[in-house]
Amino acid sequence: MRSTAHEGPARRERRLLADALAAAGPGAPTLCEGWDARDLAAHLVVREGRPDAAAGILLPPLSFYEERVRSRAADVPFDRLVDRFRHGPPKYSPFALPGMEENANAVEFFVHHEDVRRAGEGAEPREISPDLERVLWRRIRIARFVLRNVHVEVTFVRPDGQASRVSRGPRGARAGAPGASGGAAGAGSRGVRVHGPVGELVLWALGRRDAADVRLEGDTDSVKTLTETGWSL
Repeated sequence: MRSTAHEGPARRERRLLADALAAAGPGAPTLCEGWDARDLAAHLVVREGRPDAAAGILLPPLSFYEERVRSRAADVPFDRLVDRFRHGPPKYSPFALPGMEENANAVEFFVHHEDVRRAGEGAEPREISPDLERVLWRRIRIARFVLRNVHVEVTFVRPDGQASRVSRGPRGARAGAPGASGGAAGAGSRGVRVHGPVGELVLWALGRRDAADVRLEGDTDSVKTLTETGWSL
C-alpha cells in the first residue's frame, strides 16, 4: 500500500474500513443483514480475489457459488482476512487494473465502512472529505440500477441544491429535476425528492435506509409507495 500522503478517496476508505473491521472484531454486527464483521471481510476478499465467484454478487443465479466461496473464506483467521483486504487485490484481479480503485471501489468501501461504524452503539454520520464527496456524487447514478423497480420518480437533492434524478418512475412521469449535471429541484415537481448530504444519499440508495440521515419530500401517495418498496444491493 502507498503512503497515506498519496491516498485517493477509495484507498483511504480501504484503510479506514480495514481499521474498523480490525477494531470491531470478527463477531461484531454490521448493517449487512445476516452478516457479522467476519462475513463482511470474507466478502471483500472474495470480491477482489475470486472473480469467478464475485459474479454471484450481482447475478442471482450464481449467488449460491459466491456464498459457498465466501463461507470457505470466512474460515480463514479474521486478522489474515483483514490483512488481505488492507493490502489490496492480487495482481491477477480485475480490480488491480489502473483506475479501478476509484471507479469500482470508492462507493463499495464507503458503504461497508459505514456498515461497520453504524452498527455500533451511538454512531453518528461522519463528515466526509471533499474528494470522496465528489467521487460519490459522480457515481450516484448507480442508484438508477438499484431503484429500477421503484414505481416513483426519485430525485436526490444535496444541501447545496444540486439535484440528480435517479428514478423516472412510471412511463410518462414528468421530470422532477435536472440530471446529474446539477441544478435545483423544481418545487412543483412530482414524485419524491430525497434531501441529504451526498454520503447519506448513497447509503439510502444502497438499502441502508434506517441508518441514512435523509429527508423525503413529496406527495403522500408517492412517499408511501417509495417507503413501502424494498430494494438493496
